[in-house]
Amino acid sequence: MDFEHTQKVKELQKRLGAFMDEHIYPNEARFFREAEEVGPWKVAPVIEEVKEKGKAAGLWNLFLPHSEHGAGLTNLEYAPLCEIMGRSLLAPEAFNCAAPDTGNMEVLARYGTQEQKKKWLVPLLAGDIRSCFAMTEPGVASSDATNIESSIVRDGSDYVINGRKWYATGSVDPCCKIFIFMGKTDPGNADRHKQQSMILVPRDTPGVDVQRALPVFGFYGMPDRTGEVLFTNVRVPASNMLLGEGRGFEIAQGRLGPGRIHHCMRLIGLAERTLEAMCKRTLNRVTFGKPVAEQTVTLERIAESRIAIAQARFLTLHAAYMMDTVGNKGAKAEIAMIKVAVPNMACKVVDWAIQAFGAAGLSNDHGIGVAYALARLLRIADGPDEVHRNQIGKIELAKYKHR
Repeated sequence: MDFEHTQKVKELQKRLGAFMDEHIYPNEARFFREAEEVGPWKVAPVIEEVKEKGKAAGLWNLFLPHSEHGAGLTNLEYAPLCEIMGRSLLAPEAFNCAAPDTGNMEVLARYGTQEQKKKWLVPLLAGDIRSCFAMTEPGVASSDATNIESSIVRDGSDYVINGRKWYATGSVDPCCKIFIFMGKTDPGNADRHKQQSMILVPRDTPGVDVQRALPVFGFYGMPDRTGEVLFTNVRVPASNMLLGEGRGFEIAQGRLGPGRIHHCMRLIGLAERTLEAMCKRTLNRVTFGKPVAEQTVTLERIAESRIAIAQARFLTLHAAYMMDTVGNKGAKAEIAMIKVAVPNMACKVVDWAIQAFGAAGLSNDHGIGVAYALARLLRIADGPDEVHRNQIGKIELAKYKHR
C-alpha cells in the first residue's frame, strides 16, 4: 500500500488549503453567529456566499469517484481533501461535499433512472437544491434497519407512503426539495432484508409534514440540520421507486459505506484542528507559574492525541485503499473499524481540548462545543458503535469456525 499523494491530489490540497485560509476560517465566527440568529429553518447567508466562491474556484463535487460529474478521484485520493474540509463545519457545503447530499447524489448516480437523474441529480450536483435521507424512526430501534415500520404500498400507478421519521438530515433546510425515503413494500417477506424499498418523495408532496427541527446537544443546524417528519398518505408515481421493490437494504448498504468513511475523513480533520487549538491555548495560558503546556498532564494529553489521530488517519487510509481495490462489500470490516475508532478518537481529543480551554471550552466561542457535538453524534449516526463492533467480531470469528 502506497499512501503517497499523487500530484493531482497535492495540487488540490494546495488549492483547498488556500481557499480555507481566504474564505472559510475568516467567516467561521460569522457562520456560528448567523446560524444561531436565523435558526434551523433558514440558511445562514454566509453559506450561500462561500458556496458560490467554491463553485467558481472549481473545488466542487470532489467526493464523486469515477464520475463524469465529479473530479474522478478514488476514495484514497479524496481522503486528504475531505480531511481538509472537515477542519471547519462551514467548509463541506462550500464545496458541495456535505451530508446528506453526497450520499444521496451517489445513490442517484448509481441507482437512479435517467429521468430521476435529470430531475434531481443535476440540480443537486449544481448545488441549486438540497436533499434529505429519511430512514431513522422514533418508534423502533433503527440501529437494526429491518425494524423500520414505515409503509410504501402500491396503488395502481402510484405508491402511497405512511410513516414517521426523525433525525432526518436535511429535512428542515428550506433548500431541501427531495427526500429519499426508506420503508417496507413487502413486510411479510421471509427475507427481512428484502422487505424494504427506497423511493423518491418531493418535499412539496401533499402529506409531507416537517414537524420540528431536532438539535444535537442544543445546536440547531450545526452540526446537522435534522428534523422530525410525518408522512401521511403521501402519494407519488411508481416511477419514483429506486432500483425496484425490495432493494432498499441493498441501496442503504451501498450508500452508507462511502458515507461512513467520509464522516471519518472529516472527523480526522476536525480532531487535527482541535489539537492545534489545544496546543496554542496551553502555550499561552499560565497556571502555577508556568504555561499550561508544560504541565505533565497536558503534555501527556497532547502526545496521546497525536498518536490517536495518526492511528485513525492510517486506519482510514487503509479502508479507503480497500474500498478502491476490493469494493465496499469487500472492505466492510475496514469500514466498520474506522466507524468505531475515529468518532471515539475525536470525542477523546475534543474532550481533552475542553479541559484545556477551561470554561471557554464549554461555550462555542472557539468552536469546541459544536466539535464535541459532531464527534459524539457520529458514534450513533450511520450505525452505532455497538452494531459495528458486533459486525467486526463476527467477521473475526468467522476466520476460525472451520479450522
